[in-house]
Amino acid sequence: MPILDSSTVEFFSHSPDQTRRVGMRLGALLQPGDLVCLCGDLGAGKTTLVQGMAQGWGSLDQVSSPTFVLCNMYRRPDSHALYHLDAYRLQSALEAEDLDLDQMLETGALVVEWPDRIRSALPQTCLWVDLRWMAEEQRGMVFIPHGAHYETLVTEFRRRVYGG
Repeated sequence: MPILDSSTVEFFSHSPDQTRRVGMRLGALLQPGDLVCLCGDLGAGKTTLVQGMAQGWGSLDQVSSPTFVLCNMYRRPDSHALYHLDAYRLQSALEAEDLDLDQMLETGALVVEWPDRIRSALPQTCLWVDLRWMAEEQRGMVFIPHGAHYETLVTEFRRRVYGG
């Protein structure tokens, strides 16, 4: 685990509901063009976090893992979408480029599970979230901003999660 700096936020969730609530606070801050990369093994809480993010984004759509369809889209009333991409089944960054990630970022926010598999196809500035399974109901999350915009986003996220 890296040593955390002042722009990084670490959070320990004690239930799926708490993970969803953290996701809601993050989702409420996202704007079209934002990229959130979710890293973590199977069962680390990625889809649970995205369920909350979609709700915070303002979508009423049902959230499920896009493993077999690659990408799900969750709309909100203003017609912007939260795109949920699962890169686990992609073989290369070239395959990801065929999905038109730029268009997704122009029309909405993009959440990518397994981003390491397509790292070279993604913008360097993003919010990186490392999730880990700790116990049956507990998950650890580290929110790491890459770029000034995401540092501002994480500062506001920290305020909404922890108060102050």
